[in-house]
Amino acid sequence: MRRTVFNEDHEAFRETIRAFIEAEVVPVYDEWFAAGQAPRDFYHKLGELGLFGINVPEEFGGAGLDTHKFEAVLYEETARAGVQFGGSGVHVLLALPYIKMLASDEQKKRYLPKFVSGEEMWALAMTEPGTGSDVAGMKTTAKLSEDGTHYVLNGAKTFITGGVHADRVIVCARTSAPTEQDRRFGISLFAVDTKSEGYSIGRKLDKLGLRTSDTAELAFVDVKVPVEDLLGEENKGFYYLGQNLPSERWGIAFGAYAQAKAAVRFAQQYVQERTVFGKPVAHFQNTKFELAACQAEVDAAEAVADRALEALDAGELTPAEAASAKLFCTEVAHRVIDRCLQLHGGYGYMNEYPIARLYADNRVNRIYGGTSEVMKSIIAKSMGL
Repeated sequence: MRRTVFNEDHEAFRETIRAFIEAEVVPVYDEWFAAGQAPRDFYHKLGELGLFGINVPEEFGGAGLDTHKFEAVLYEETARAGVQFGGSGVHVLLALPYIKMLASDEQKKRYLPKFVSGEEMWALAMTEPGTGSDVAGMKTTAKLSEDGTHYVLNGAKTFITGGVHADRVIVCARTSAPTEQDRRFGISLFAVDTKSEGYSIGRKLDKLGLRTSDTAELAFVDVKVPVEDLLGEENKGFYYLGQNLPSERWGIAFGAYAQAKAAVRFAQQYVQERTVFGKPVAHFQNTKFELAACQAEVDAAEAVADRALEALDAGELTPAEAASAKLFCTEVAHRVIDRCLQLHGGYGYMNEYPIARLYADNRVNRIYGGTSEVMKSIIAKSMGL
């Protein structure tokens, strides 16, 4: 089927990214996988390539575009090659929207040039050991000092992707207690310098998948955060978080679709090369039917992902539509990747094959950014149920 979502500029970008991956990532990816993270200097290369500045205004060193289509190409190309770009996705997809939406002109001048170059990598710290989807239940606090010059941050966060290499982290913390009418009130966002005294990185977490992205526990003990690093207004953090959830969920949906598409490609190659009983595995009717069914599901997921992308770029993607896209694409990817792994037989279980890594990487898509169960609740609410 003919796609209309990308133009010549996007396809030229695709060629550049594909060549970059072949030259800079594939030869060393096994080393990253074993180390459990991409090296810090890799992010400087991404900065030089211009990946971090696509949606950043020109005055701060970016390209000044307002589109997620280049990110979409990146999702497809990394999945196609069976690689991940470490924690850099959080830097662009999660952190940048908050800077653009909330930062003052003074803050943008301080933050964005280093953001674009990769000199300062950003992460987002929302989840706590005792609070996942229930963001309003967070316990981390930020209390304004008596002289009003800084906040004192105390608490802990977990599952923070990009947390090891991050130079600044957008930390969600309570500046006020919740009210009886609104338990979501009282959360604020801070751009915290990770070199601050009292800021510490705990364990680098040992994950099932996404092995090359550094995911960590963070702790804050009397960390002084200058008032100049408050993002937006006090106590409105929950509202701000809600504003950016549709774009985050689109990213997960599109990434999952791209993984499913890549799984079919890997399986198709494998069954044509592998012989059983003197015949290529591709010769058997079961193989043909399984791959045909998988391709049909990928075609449907592509249409859903593309439609959500167009709506996002137009500023029209609703929370319910984003939830629906995430639910559908992640569930499709789960089914397709599992069936494609099955076609690899025993080799599909070996990490040296990209399908095995893809299987592990994909599993979190139905958990982070809001679980599938939360997505169903959002959709049901939008239906008046």
